[in-house]
Amino acid sequence: AGDKDTGIAVETTPANEPDVAIAPSIIPEEPGEVYADKAYDALAVEKAIEAKGGTSKLMRKGHRWLPAARLEAHNRPLRPIRARIEKIFGTWKRSYHFRCMRWLGLAKAKCQVHLAAIAYNIKRYWRLQSA
Repeated sequence: AGDKDTGIAVETTPANEPDVAIAPSIIPEEPGEVYADKAYDALAVEKAIEAKGGTSKLMRKGHRWLPAARLEAHNRPLRPIRARIEKIFGTWKRSYHFRCMRWLGLAKAKCQVHLAAIAYNIKRYWRLQSA
């Protein structure tokens, strides 16, 4: 889950567990606007956001009965905000060699993800102080 104003929160799950399954449990109290990619397009996630007083800004994915082209008007204004979040993951992949996990096991994977988040936040802090 990402927070567009204050940074990024991290949760690591096993590879066989879909992200949408844990999404309702990681939404903070009073979340404001919640942005997420198409993987989180589920009614359970939307209800969890609204239950905690937030506004859902989830990207929509197409279905058999609702083609993706008809959702373009909904998704278009969300893309610039999502792009800022996805840029973080691009930096992790490019600069921190985060294309695959280095170690086996959930505990080691969590450690790797948290180290990448720490490194990114330190680099971001340094750049903000230098500006």
